[in-house]
Amino acid sequence: MSQETATSLEHEHVFLGAEQERNERRVWLVITLTATMMVVEITAGHWFGSMALIADGWHMSTHAAAMLIAVLAYRYARKNASNRAFTFGTGKVGDLAGFASAVILALIALLIGWESFQRLMKPVPISFNQAILVAVIGLLVNLLSAWLLRDDHHHHHHGHSHGHHHHDDEHKHHHGHGQDNNLRAAYLHVLADALTSVLAIVALLLGRAYGWFWADPVMGIVGAIVISRWSWSLMKDAGGVLLDRVPQDGNIEAKVRKEIETGTDKITDLHIWQIGPGHYSVIASIASETPREVSEYKTVLNSIDDVSHTTVEVHPVSRAT
Repeated sequence: MSQETATSLEHEHVFLGAEQERNERRVWLVITLTATMMVVEITAGHWFGSMALIADGWHMSTHAAAMLIAVLAYRYARKNASNRAFTFGTGKVGDLAGFASAVILALIALLIGWESFQRLMKPVPISFNQAILVAVIGLLVNLLSAWLLRDDHHHHHHGHSHGHHHHDDEHKHHHGHGQDNNLRAAYLHVLADALTSVLAIVALLLGRAYGWFWADPVMGIVGAIVISRWSWSLMKDAGGVLLDRVPQDGNIEAKVRKEIETGTDKITDLHIWQIGPGHYSVIASIASETPREVSEYKTVLNSIDDVSHTTVEVHPVSRAT
């Protein structure tokens, strides 16, 4: 059996998403697009005396601010990826940003719902043609932004490992394809804006055709409910990662138990959690009457997709009588 050196057993803990830099560039592009449109709308609103343009311009600023959180999170995670102060790397910074964005999205839904309720109780005059133009422009900008933020990754991975004898801390390098809650948060902000634009266009067309002034605030309430559901879903998923909830994607726990618990081998302690998009860490304690070599357990865990960091300990136990 070859003797390994301490240097050969050292490894980094970089668990960033596979498309980290691409996503960061795309979010910057969307922020630039949104901010430009915001300035154009606010300037045009003041020039033409249009409150609809001014309101939509400031509304876009809230989404630009939320996306700024996403891009700063990408930058921070990348700059500190090798910082040993973060014991499992900075892969979860995006989930923290995603959770913050989910809270902002919930507040936006609450504000839209409240404003819509107020207008339902006290209808206000609407300049239909002007408002429809603003909504259509906003929709086009948001559809372009959604296209830029689409998540179209493909799943591929490779790995390498370092071996120990009785207690093994193993690290594999995957491409890190998995759900990026930071990108998802930015995408949901754009999608929420697109949804409000679509609902507004429908409501305004109905209002212009039939005089249904109530359609606009009703559509606003519908949009607020849908956006709040998206916010809750994102909050739940990002929060689960932050609290080290056992991942549900691909049922990794079941895979680990199925592959390891054969013969007399039994897992006595198992911890699985996400440490970055498409990266999972596993700590397993195995008791066995006929223990295998640690390298064999490592080989089995190596075959499980997206397991990037593994610590294994084996305990020989006497046969039960």
